[in-house]
Amino acid sequence: MTDIPELPQLKARRFKSIRTIAALVLREMSTTYGRSPGGYLWAIMEPVAAITLMTFIFSAALRTPSLGTSFALFYATGFLPFTLYMQLSSKIASALRFSRPLLRYPGVRYIDTIIARFLLNILTYVTVSYLLITVIMGIYDVRTILDLRIIVVAFSLTALLGLGVGCLNCYLSMRFHTWGTLWGILTTPMLIMSCVIFIFEDVPSQFQNILWFNPLAHITGLMRTGFYPTYEATYVSVPYVLFFGLITLTMGLVLLNRFHRDLLNN
Repeated sequence: MTDIPELPQLKARRFKSIRTIAALVLREMSTTYGRSPGGYLWAIMEPVAAITLMTFIFSAALRTPSLGTSFALFYATGFLPFTLYMQLSSKIASALRFSRPLLRYPGVRYIDTIIARFLLNILTYVTVSYLLITVIMGIYDVRTILDLRIIVVAFSLTALLGLGVGCLNCYLSMRFHTWGTLWGILTTPMLIMSCVIFIFEDVPSQFQNILWFNPLAHITGLMRTGFYPTYEATYVSVPYVLFFGLITLTMGLVLLNRFHRDLLNN
């Protein structure tokens, strides 16, 4: 039977956790965007600058992009989910180290810092993506039929993947001090391997077998399927990305739950 006297305590704990996460989100906002000139403007200008540069370079060399007629939209549909993943995984990987002083308080749990960083970054970059896509489609007068269901699934898978890899790297980077440097080297070619500047079908078949194992390549193809009705990314496997994200998330949370006190005390 349910222990009735414990119910108020459980509700109080949930409310306390919500307040803690909200306070951490506000702290993240002030430290990430409040201390730099321009604040949230930089969150918009960074992808704008990257997409503009890619549009300028490749439009000078090619007549049309691999899909559609707008270089800006083509690169935006690849670069925005890629940036969301990179930001999420990077921020979550440093969540415990960033909030180490606060984690000495009994009311702040390690999972609260991860949730706070996840919520702030997902809300920020989904908003930025919506604004940029809307502006690009307006400026270039892009006429297409968007499949919002597919776009939402693509962003959701990106969020799951960033959260999973971020949690696993959070443990690895604090357990092994050289892991951050090694991970940076391993992910250097990720922009190319994620099919951001081309589509999967343009790659020679012998390299397609290698790129297929990169879950970001599946997300990019899925995202572009939502923007280009005539494009069929037959190689995309949603179960594979879901499995990859859930495995890394489970491994990361299990390791953090078991060793987070040791990591914080070292």
